[in-house]
Amino acid sequence: MAILNPLSLMLVIVIALFFLGMATFIGGVIILAFRTSNSDIKSLAVQTTRLAQKGIAQEVAGLVGNASALLEATNQMVRTTTGVGIFLAMLGLLLMGASCWLALQILQASL
Repeated sequence: MAILNPLSLMLVIVIALFFLGMATFIGGVIILAFRTSNSDIKSLAVQTTRLAQKGIAQEVAGLVGNASALLEATNQMVRTTTGVGIFLAMLGLLLMGASCWLALQILQASL
């Protein structure tokens, strides 16, 4: 087993940080691409809108109130999922940038 010197250990940490940032970024992009445009959420929103329209046509106040609350909850869920995706993508970019900066600092210190 090879013993790592401090420079090699720091490079391993920087590489691990870069790959962690890449995985976080990819996870955020996947959430943005697939979770926010989920067909189940779209179907639920369409059905809720139809339910609210039916309630308005038949003058059922409770049905309209509950349908609008469900529609608002669905919209909030989509916004929350989008926020999580954006946060993960930005965090991944930050981690990759930090690892590149650390790699440059290690390179300058070793010269």
